[in-house]
Amino acid sequence: MQSNIQWYPGHMTKTKRMLATQMKIIDVVVELLDARVPLSSRNPDIDTLAKDKKRVLVLNKADLADEKVTARWEDYFSGQGFFALAVNAKDNDKKKSGAAKLTAALKKIMADKVEKQKQRGRINAPIRAMIVGIPNVGKSTFINQLVGRAGAIAADRPGVTRGRQWLKVGGEFDLMDTPGVLWPKFDDPMVGIRLACTGAVNDDILDRITLANHLIEIFETLDTEILQRRYKANTLEGIGEARGFKMKGGVIDLERTAITVLDEFRDGKLGRITLELPN
Repeated sequence: MQSNIQWYPGHMTKTKRMLATQMKIIDVVVELLDARVPLSSRNPDIDTLAKDKKRVLVLNKADLADEKVTARWEDYFSGQGFFALAVNAKDNDKKKSGAAKLTAALKKIMADKVEKQKQRGRINAPIRAMIVGIPNVGKSTFINQLVGRAGAIAADRPGVTRGRQWLKVGGEFDLMDTPGVLWPKFDDPMVGIRLACTGAVNDDILDRITLANHLIEIFETLDTEILQRRYKANTLEGIGEARGFKMKGGVIDLERTAITVLDEFRDGKLGRITLELPN
């Protein structure tokens, strides 16, 4: 039985209103996605808010996702008319980093507008970009890579950035950072489950044992050996037994086991795994 996961704190309603207000002064919208769940991490509200804007989809955390599947997702989004690119916000190689890829993409996308500005005598007018994404998609880490310093607060939990802020990217772009925002209702229960598995939804509102079992079910549809390779077991009970997670009386500590499976998936210790495929 699927869990009906919903998480939409009050500040997200305020964020959505702010995005709508600020969108009118923006040239291009950069939406960060989680490469492990590219479709589930796309906020459908952004399509409405940014319908008249140039768009870039950045598949972040690509180092945690299946490389071949990520390439398929890039092709999928490109086929829908988006400029899509896969990045790892923690990559320190400046020439190959997500920052370098995005900067090149923005220059290409905005070349026509820059040329028109030059013809009007506005030679150094910066391009205004807005960066958006769901909670815990790695947006702040990516922004820090873009600006070359700790310009945005980064933390491994959803809901850290709470207000918009402008940041300079070289001398060519003004970047508006925005808080992570979801949408009011997940029509497909599996969207909520996938987002919860990746940590985009606050863990405090969830039953971790149920969530871990959902994650195990997803693994079974992808590769039946994922858990065997790591734990030599295929069930939560079996993993707890293998790890020696026991309470008084020899009872398996399922809560501790569930937290371990979720954390190790999120940290990439189970391998490079993408939870959904482009159809």
